[in-house]
Amino acid sequence: MSKKIEEFMGKISERNPGEAEFHQAVREVAESVMPFLEKNPKYLKARIMERIAEPERVIMFRVPWADDRGEIHVNRGYRIEMNSAIGPYKGGLRFHPTVNLGILKFLAFEQVFKNSLTTLPMGGGKGGSDFDPKRKSDNEVMRFCQSFMTELAGHIGPDTDVPAGDIGVGSREIGFLFGQYKKIRNEFTGVLTGKGIGWGGSLIRPEATGYGTVYFAREMLETKGESIEGKICVVSGSGNVAQYTVEKLLELGARPVTLSDSNGYIYDKRGLNKEKLEFVKKIKNVKRGRIKEYAKEYDCEYFDSAKGNRPWEIKCEIAFPSATQNEIHEKDARHLIKNGCICVSEGANMPTTPKAIEIFKKAKILYGPGKAANAGGVAVSGLEMSQNTQRISWDREEVDKKLEEIMVKIHNTCLKYGKEGKFINYVKGANIGGFVKVADAMLDQGLV
Repeated sequence: MSKKIEEFMGKISERNPGEAEFHQAVREVAESVMPFLEKNPKYLKARIMERIAEPERVIMFRVPWADDRGEIHVNRGYRIEMNSAIGPYKGGLRFHPTVNLGILKFLAFEQVFKNSLTTLPMGGGKGGSDFDPKRKSDNEVMRFCQSFMTELAGHIGPDTDVPAGDIGVGSREIGFLFGQYKKIRNEFTGVLTGKGIGWGGSLIRPEATGYGTVYFAREMLETKGESIEGKICVVSGSGNVAQYTVEKLLELGARPVTLSDSNGYIYDKRGLNKEKLEFVKKIKNVKRGRIKEYAKEYDCEYFDSAKGNRPWEIKCEIAFPSATQNEIHEKDARHLIKNGCICVSEGANMPTTPKAIEIFKKAKILYGPGKAANAGGVAVSGLEMSQNTQRISWDREEVDKKLEEIMVKIHNTCLKYGKEGKFINYVKGANIGGFVKVADAMLDQGLV
């Protein structure tokens, strides 16, 4: 089997040179799914894995814009429309200097399986730009978003492709993007999710990824007879996902003790509380400042990332990597296990390297991969699409209840396909569970 996997990956690497993150994402799925395909040859005959790994469409375009001084800049925009077998393309837009074709293809590929797991009718896509919204004025961000959407508008729509936010694309950017789409197309439709509550957005959408990650961790712990209450938790990141992970942890009685950004992390051994979390939201969402300000405000420890410090060196029982891809390396995984970590629930996309994942599996700890654990965000995006279509708005409690139900269903799918004796291989369960629904739809629809 390993030979067949290597042959398959050799073809992927040859067709997609220099795209390390994409190769990593495809390999992780292939290692889980290809043994399953041997027992289900109808998928092999139809070359489903080869087709899923090839985007249906890749859109790449220039994005010219002028800064406040009148100087002209040119960035590159992308939209990867990966797979639409079970519904319109669905996935976020990322604005960050590191964005390139390979990273977006990895994210779009992951999105196909994640969206399938939610049980909602959504295909997979991803997009963005190498534009950096940090240290830009609101007017500069608006001009960029308007230029970006001027090109993208012709490729998306409520029944074709429905983007959302991601790193660097929050409520401000979604507003500017939606406004430009509405102006160009002269229609008010649910073409973007993550919209403001007053103009088509859904309650719980900003909170959904973080809340869902915690719900998934709770479900994993219950398989071991454990509770999330009282557990010491380390959380990386300090953006949307990390903030609402902390919020739900506090609600369920856990003790989150870390948050981070690209400069370093804070360690508050007393634990964050609601007041401290509100301060984090203010410095990150309003002032767009650095997490170091928290350490000054609450007199806690701060560790500089330039010195190699990571939150994974802190003693904990549950870890929530919620920052970016490949943030947990082999040595970090060893630190976590040595310090008593029993559960990892990924809030970010592919934040754990393959070697670190193997260490978690070998130690038999509970490990929830991002395509399952952080699917809450896109799940509520799907619920926002449903509300837009029906021209209704559900209350906060109803959306949160539906989110919780979806995360339980995702966990049950992982159990169905991931059991290996007494051990639950959540990577295998998520990959096969996500694959089957998409693959069956592709078989039904023929060679398209």
